[in-house]
Amino acid sequence: MRWMLIMQVDPQTAPPMESLDLGEVIKVMGAYNEELQKAGVFLTAEGLSDASEGFRVDFSSEPPVLTDGPFAESREVFTGFWILEVATREEAEHWARKCPLGPGTTLEVRRVNEFADFDPTLADGAVGEWATKAQEWRAANA
Repeated sequence: MRWMLIMQVDPQTAPPMESLDLGEVIKVMGAYNEELQKAGVFLTAEGLSDASEGFRVDFSSEPPVLTDGPFAESREVFTGFWILEVATREEAEHWARKCPLGPGTTLEVRRVNEFADFDPTLADGAVGEWATKAQEWRAANA
């Protein structure tokens, strides 16, 4: 099973970035990532740029509405993620609890859907057709 650990920061309670020792943050996160790799559960991890560089697309209307960041209404900002491959939810919980994050930061942990989660006969077989194509795309880009 693959699980995504989604890092969220509350700008109201987290220390400002400029107050952090970036070298120490990278060292601690690097050690965590190395531990994940040595355990054989690490698939990928990425940090994200500031929300001011991003945008949202709201599909509530036609055409969809694009809004540039930052997003003042957000109480938490999605700042990075890990994708782990583990055998159980409990193992995902174990690694999430070990993540070296501090005050004002949370991890939302969600299982990543697998092709087997979908009935291939749905939508007149389209689910199976597109699942097969997606598997081919993944293999070609591996």
